[in-house]
Amino acid sequence: MSYPVQKTEAEWRAILTPEEYHVLREKGTERPFVGEFTDTEIPGTYYCRACNAKLFAGNAKFHSGCGWPSFYQAVETGVVEEHADGSFGMRRVEIVCATCGSHMGHVFNDAPRTPTGLRYCINSISLKFVPDELTQ
Repeated sequence: MSYPVQKTEAEWRAILTPEEYHVLREKGTERPFVGEFTDTEIPGTYYCRACNAKLFAGNAKFHSGCGWPSFYQAVETGVVEEHADGSFGMRRVEIVCATCGSHMGHVFNDAPRTPTGLRYCINSISLKFVPDELTQ
């Protein structure tokens, strides 16, 4: 697929750590309950670690108990793309950054106590976080 931000694999490897590269470019995942933003409750905004595209607002984040940061919606329509994911014998919906195509995680429709009913289950390592106090 073609994305607004395009880099060669060598360029991605040069700007990402090996762990970041594995998750963002090779569709890996981090272990549950160890990610940097799993329990973050500070108001702010979450960006794609690879290209800095704005993806999620902190006020859409909630504790789902799944072990990864969870959001009930993206910051606006079109900032993430959904793709069918049949890996590991499961039927899931993968979420990628619409700006660079980097893997973020998956979205599930199992969050009935949220405004959308959705749970965007995102790898912390796929995100950068900027607290609101730094953007004002």
